[in-house]
Amino acid sequence: MNELFGTTASVVAGCMVAMWVLSLALRDASIVDIFWGAGFAVIGVTTFLVTDDGSSPRRALLTGLVCLWGLRLAVYLLWRNAGHGEDPRYLAMRRHWGPRFPIISLVTVFALQGIIMWTVSLPVQLGQLDPGGPIGWLEGLGVLLFAVGLTFEAVGDWQLARFKANPSSVGHVMDRGLWRYTRHPNYFGDFCVWWGLFLVAASTPYGPWSIVGPIVMSFFLMRVSGVPMLERSIGKRRPGYADYAKRTSAFFPRPPR
Repeated sequence: MNELFGTTASVVAGCMVAMWVLSLALRDASIVDIFWGAGFAVIGVTTFLVTDDGSSPRRALLTGLVCLWGLRLAVYLLWRNAGHGEDPRYLAMRRHWGPRFPIISLVTVFALQGIIMWTVSLPVQLGQLDPGGPIGWLEGLGVLLFAVGLTFEAVGDWQLARFKANPSSVGHVMDRGLWRYTRHPNYFGDFCVWWGLFLVAASTPYGPWSIVGPIVMSFFLMRVSGVPMLERSIGKRRPGYADYAKRTSAFFPRPPR
């Protein structure tokens, strides 16, 4: 376990430092968000290689699922952010810290995201540490929950992209498709994905300890940098958002009021 954790932590640290150096050259800290999903795929593949003990369907399943989720997210964010410059959050930080921004961003943006990434990925790491027994109903339930989450993310992103591409949507609130049932289908999707991966890992000897990962992800999505951060700013940009919020669930999907 120590060897695995040491290796994955070192890989994450190296990747985040490399991203930080690249962000200084590009003057764009937003690349950390694009790497977020890809970083989980890197952890999954690294774990698969470090824990190589022959054929193991569960190890292949965990690695494949996390790569599917992480690379889809990375490609989508790369496409969405292309040509739009640095994210306003990082621009505000850059203006606030001035010449100190590079070192501040290393600690509060790149290092922090690396720590969170490593912690959230515990189901993918511990689930491969010992392949455990054959795949059963619990793993099947995890794959189903993962599929629900990935669908909510991918379909929600596609629906929002189509909405924003329509000139008549400017200034209006997206309240169609999945967005009719939850104000944040992509965040709900993340929630399902990581609880699904935990279920796939849960029946292995070390899997139950990895519950820390989905708990941390859920906390950030629902209480810190997910729903609360976006809700604080979107109301100012969308006049009809308050009415939308009154009739639509903030996180878990349900029929609108």
